[in-house]
Amino acid sequence: QVQLVESGGGLVQSGAALNLSCAVSGTFFSISTMGWFRQGSTDQREMVAVWSSGGTMNYADSVMGRLMASRDNAKNALYLHMSGLKSEDTAVYYCNADVQVSSSKWSARAHWGQGTQVTVSS
Repeated sequence: QVQLVESGGGLVQSGAALNLSCAVSGTFFSISTMGWFRQGSTDQREMVAVWSSGGTMNYADSVMGRLMASRDNAKNALYLHMSGLKSEDTAVYYCNADVQVSSSKWSARAHWGQGTQVTVSS
């Protein structure tokens, strides 16, 4: 069974930095896309940063230049380095990964972590 576990959230002041981590565990064949999403006061889950299977990282305009995602394929891990945090960054941050559990490409499924809360006080 594939599991994604986020960590690193917390309460910080405006302008501070924070790093999130996401670890993928379980038995699987490969991971294609990975990314970070968040759900704030609007209750709509929005894309923060998504790493495509082609190796391209796409960021939401609202986080460009402040949040940076990185990926460690050897550790099956994804990270989100956040700086210059603003109150509008307050949200539950979720890790997402498209995981292929067998050699068949049709076995790929999207998996989500349980989320980690980031609160930025102004």
